[in-house]
Amino acid sequence: MKALTLVFVVLIALLQYPLWLGKGSWLRVWNVNQQISSQKEKNKTLKQRNETLSAEVRDLKQGNAAIEERARSELGMIKEDEVFYQVIDQPFPIAQPNQLPEVSPISETPTSTQAISPAASVPSTPTRTVSPLNTAP
Repeated sequence: MKALTLVFVVLIALLQYPLWLGKGSWLRVWNVNQQISSQKEKNKTLKQRNETLSAEVRDLKQGNAAIEERARSELGMIKEDEVFYQVIDQPFPIAQPNQLPEVSPISETPTSTQAISPAASVPSTPTRTVSPLNTAP
């Protein structure tokens, strides 16, 4: 009985071999399906490109607007009695952040009766006052 079971297991294994590893195996079918889907995506993008190119060819054959647009953009041509202005973008200089004045160490330490204010440790920046001109009556 054990020999018969062994024969059947070997027979089933031999029948399964072509299904999993043979010429038409599931693995190869899966790989072919992956290649087909990727090729369909490539075909879709190429079809869109072909449609845009055919539309451009049709425009060039039928009207002058496409030719005029190309002449203006690629060759820099202008019409008669037309003034051409060229705007050149120049980068703005980078503004440096204001540098804070150096803080000198405080020589006096506050006593227990003095209040500590946050502005006491930061030196004040010089200020300029502008007064109106004095005019004599």
